[in-house]
Amino acid sequence: MRADEEGDIRKLLMSTTTALDPQVLAREVIAKVGSLATLPEVTARILRTVEDPRSSASQLHRIVSHDPALVTRILKVVNSAFYGLPGQIASIERAIVLLGLNAVKNLAVAASLGQLFRGNVTLCGEFTPKDLWSHCVGVGVAARGLARLTKLPVADEAFLAGMVHDVGLVVHLQVTPEKLKEVCERSLAGEADFCELERQVIGVDHQEMGRALAAHWKFPRTCQMAAGYHHRPDALGEDGHILVNLVHIADVLCCQEHVGFDLTARDQAIGAASLKAVGLDAASVEEFRKTLGPLIKDVAPVVG
Repeated sequence: MRADEEGDIRKLLMSTTTALDPQVLAREVIAKVGSLATLPEVTARILRTVEDPRSSASQLHRIVSHDPALVTRILKVVNSAFYGLPGQIASIERAIVLLGLNAVKNLAVAASLGQLFRGNVTLCGEFTPKDLWSHCVGVGVAARGLARLTKLPVADEAFLAGMVHDVGLVVHLQVTPEKLKEVCERSLAGEADFCELERQVIGVDHQEMGRALAAHWKFPRTCQMAAGYHHRPDALGEDGHILVNLVHIADVLCCQEHVGFDLTARDQAIGAASLKAVGLDAASVEEFRKTLGPLIKDVAPVVG
């Protein structure tokens, strides 16, 4: 981030956090973070292509094939136990035929997003940006697994929404790393809920920041909602989307199982309303918990 960007944002947070609505504050911060708020070009092109009803599988293939490293990561996931396809898939064209345009799009976006979670700076203690990405991968895997368990037809969307859910923390890490470190340390000390500490220390929590960034990137609305409400799906009322509830359950499970950066929901309980919304009960979630480790272990090395 450029020094002038950083200075402007710090002034904004210091001068207005108590007076400005958190949603407005998050949007203003995102508008000023030019270097971070620019989505990787290949990711942006993939999103634009798949959201266009006139697009075709060949168009997606042409975009992805220009990034050999991305092709490799996608095919590794396609050929892992995550999908359980018979035989080896050697091309993106074949993957699209077998999995569908939307599934491959979500894999491509997820695989390209990993570059945002790099760097040597620590969040706090031994947690690094890579741990945050590991957590996002875990939540994506868990959300997809829960969707398949419930036979809800949103497994691929759940995977992407889970991957994106904590992207607001990347903004905090870039803009106010010392404040984020304070939030983490106070959370570890058990002072308060993580999101509440963010609002006290930074002025806006990672949900509002993530929702604003996902909107700026023109991610699907379901991803925006998952980023903005994964700790409080009840705030959406009866209109709360199934994906938000799936990501909420997946996030709590992954934090409880210490998958990557686990502070945000370590002490949060899975809401009964969320279980009801997706047609699960506590017993089925506990059974699913037993399978979560192997699922994540299979996917994390190839996506990350």
